[in-house]
Amino acid sequence: MVNARNDLSFGLINPQQMAEWRVSAQPVDYAEAIASMEARASEIAAGNEPELVWLLEHPPLYTAGTSAKPMDVLDARFPVFAAGRGGQTTYHGPGQRVAYLMLDLRRRGPDVRRFVATLEEWIIRTLAAFNVRGERREDRIGVWVGRPEKGAGYEDKIAAIGIRVRHWVTLHGMALNVDPDLSHFSGIVPCGVSEPRYGVTSLADLGIPVAMSDVDRVLRREFEALFGPATQAVGSTEKSSPGRRSLSSSSLASRS
Repeated sequence: MVNARNDLSFGLINPQQMAEWRVSAQPVDYAEAIASMEARASEIAAGNEPELVWLLEHPPLYTAGTSAKPMDVLDARFPVFAAGRGGQTTYHGPGQRVAYLMLDLRRRGPDVRRFVATLEEWIIRTLAAFNVRGERREDRIGVWVGRPEKGAGYEDKIAAIGIRVRHWVTLHGMALNVDPDLSHFSGIVPCGVSEPRYGVTSLADLGIPVAMSDVDRVLRREFEALFGPATQAVGSTEKSSPGRRSLSSSSLASRS
């Protein structure tokens, strides 16, 4: 089904504060990352810490969202973690840029649908910088790329989205396939989508070899266009770069 969400609004700028921007150079243990993210989100909700956008990679693993089905794990060759985010089962591993966003929607606007639409737009604009056309789909969450060379109606997912909102602070975020081992996705039914014409892809798979640092620079530029300026977090490993161009609940999960 072609996307029919043509009336989406984008942009959630916090007029009171800049989010911190952190990049981790080495793969981060999943359990440790989730514990750190949840602790930071609690501090943000209490007004004790600024918002945070955290870019990282994980060792190979599978995560199961709140809608995951046990039969979607076909081959548990890697550890499987209960994620607590919305969505079903997905893969994380080296070569995939994961972005965890801890943003305060009380200050940016308590609109979860707009937040998810802005996440999608962030990914779509980032892909466009590498001449890749990413698209939304009405019946499938995430960002997709048409693959007509594989056959009529074939599409591959290049980025997954899965979030949770607690006390109007967001947790989890998105995962963009830069150059992961795509064979690792064969151990699961990715995000519950089993039709043969829907697969997974990456920038490398599309013939676009790009350094993770280059992807990070574009991600920051496009984040700031949609969410407002960010400031470098202490301990971040991001290299300096040239000038950069509603639902009502206090605890919600969204699909991936």
